[in-house]
Amino acid sequence: MLTKSPQNTWSEFLEFIAEHCSATEYENWFAPIRVIEGKGPSLCLEVPNIFVQQYLLDNYKKELALFLPLKPSGELDLTFVLEEGKKKPVLPPAAVPPAEPAPAPASAEIYPGIAEIALNPQYTFDNFIEGPANQFVKSAAMGVAARPSKSYNPLFIHGGVGLGKTHLLHAIGHYIRQHNKKLRVHCITTEGFINDLVDNLRNKSMDKMKRFYRSLDVLMVDDIQFLQSRLNFEEEFCNTFESLINQSKQIIITSDKPPGQLKLSERMVARMEWGLVANIGIPDLETRVAILQHKAEQKGLRIPHKVAFFIAEHIFNNVRQLEGAINRLGAYCRLMGIDITEEAVEKTLSELFQYSSHKKISVESILKSVATIFGVRVSDLKSTSRTKDVAFPRQVAMYLAKEMINDSLMRLSSAFGGKTHSTLLHAWKKIAGQVEKDESLRRQIDLARRNLEA
Repeated sequence: MLTKSPQNTWSEFLEFIAEHCSATEYENWFAPIRVIEGKGPSLCLEVPNIFVQQYLLDNYKKELALFLPLKPSGELDLTFVLEEGKKKPVLPPAAVPPAEPAPAPASAEIYPGIAEIALNPQYTFDNFIEGPANQFVKSAAMGVAARPSKSYNPLFIHGGVGLGKTHLLHAIGHYIRQHNKKLRVHCITTEGFINDLVDNLRNKSMDKMKRFYRSLDVLMVDDIQFLQSRLNFEEEFCNTFESLINQSKQIIITSDKPPGQLKLSERMVARMEWGLVANIGIPDLETRVAILQHKAEQKGLRIPHKVAFFIAEHIFNNVRQLEGAINRLGAYCRLMGIDITEEAVEKTLSELFQYSSHKKISVESILKSVATIFGVRVSDLKSTSRTKDVAFPRQVAMYLAKEMINDSLMRLSSAFGGKTHSTLLHAWKKIAGQVEKDESLRRQIDLARRNLEA
């Protein structure tokens, strides 16, 4: 039972949370929530969207239990309702056309020849399979979609090929267009931006292009790495970037590398690091299985669980390869009139399977495998960098080297850019202790082993 008023209970919880999270996280996930006064012991919260509710329950359930009433079963006595303001009242048919379509003609008048990506209808948050490697970046993307320009700005998403960067970019676009129809949202590839710039320079219409881009509410740019070594184009993009940020407009950027590893000017790198830089990693085995099953279901295929694990254990670098595998396997089994089995998988997908060569395992092969799994470069692992993103994968590589290569510590450590044997021994002890407690780390190390031993 609530011994205090619902508002006082929630206020106490917010005071506690404000001391245990960042100001940005508080503004993004907690500030929009309102208490609905009602009867009975339960607490009713009004949330702006389902993502805020999921985030609250997924990340703060234990903390909520310290302040909120509990049911006899031990579950939170808590209910949610969606914010009424988000459910816009239905207008008479005659009133709708002037209000909603207005932005489209405006953009056409400003710049009729603009290049734009059509958002993929399959790339939504509902279709994005979440796992340990992408949970953080998905939460960040949902936060930006729910509150454009009021949370992480800019949002910079980086990761390897085919891991879901474009999926999240389009998912943000879909959500904003559905829930904030008056906002002008534009999604474009870096190549498309460069082509726009070239065309407008040729046509002497740069002023029109500038007015278009700098009047947007949300700009989404895919594959910013293609701006490298193009100084003139980079300067115009940087000016557009600054203009939008100064107007408190939202920018989302994707790349195959973090800003600091891109060959761009310091000015551009600094601006992209202003907001939140989030990495999307290689999905673990269970997530890959879930992705396979989801893709198969979309195509009307039923893949036995054992077969799905078999595929996921052998195709692990990116999600696009998994989808390609499903397409090929489904076509083959349907045309041949056979069931989906491990034998059918080996026959149709063997050339997609990712194996290392059968030569003796070396420190170099371990470095390559670990670099792929953790999304870093081999040169970083050999460098003197002590940043967490590099130091931890380096320790994992040292652990694997000691475990899998029968050689002296002195010789092994020298292969890591001249590190000492005591450094390697310390790394081995640390990872050996962590792997017993950290299930996610154990899976990553098992994946590296399978890759090296195949």
